[in-house]
Amino acid sequence: MLAATPASAIVGGARFAEEAIARHVVLIVGAQHLCSGVAIAPDLVLTAAHCVPTTGKYRLMTFDGRRPAVKEVANVAAHPQFSGRADAPDLALLKLSGPVPNLQPVAFSERRAPPSVGDRFIVAGFGVGVQGDRRTAGKLRAATLVATDRPSSQQLSLVDPHKLGDSAGFGVCNGDSGGPVFEERDRALVGIVSWSARTDGEPICGFVSGVIPLARYRYWILETAAKLGSPLEP
Repeated sequence: MLAATPASAIVGGARFAEEAIARHVVLIVGAQHLCSGVAIAPDLVLTAAHCVPTTGKYRLMTFDGRRPAVKEVANVAAHPQFSGRADAPDLALLKLSGPVPNLQPVAFSERRAPPSVGDRFIVAGFGVGVQGDRRTAGKLRAATLVATDRPSSQQLSLVDPHKLGDSAGFGVCNGDSGGPVFEERDRALVGIVSWSARTDGEPICGFVSGVIPLARYRYWILETAAKLGSPLEP
């Protein structure tokens, strides 16, 4: 298991996300940090648990042209097995104070088996475009990465298809944590960004992007959404 650091923004010169992706993704603003998230209902967002400690207060922002829409987070529900370990379910649901304008819930992937090495996915987030430069955060970027290192139901490692983790390329970084991971072929939601590291475990961006696959945790998502008053289709 890699030693890892919470993921931030997509580095490596990634382009701004297309509208088909941007309409699902939100910026999460806390007291000390930024994260990303994805809408799964008009008033419900899925993100990484390490982004939203229960003692904090959070707002969500979406962008339509030059005017951001802002919503307060009314409730936070982290997965009960989240512990901060790289192999723990780093997932949380945010119940909003109301629907967010111009935000469209995403469809879940129907994939049930773990991905194969080489399968292609799109990651998206509001994180930094240059590691260590916070001024480059806040713009939604996206990049296509491929699965590597024996994917499982608990952990999915993605790398730049041209660099394969041997050198720095596209990858998640500070601020991308909680961002969505889509199937490349149909833009369905398959996972949530959790961490970034080098293959030797050094916590650095642009090498390996760590993802929590959602198939294993689908029942928890459905059960928790219903408890929060935002039931989802099975």
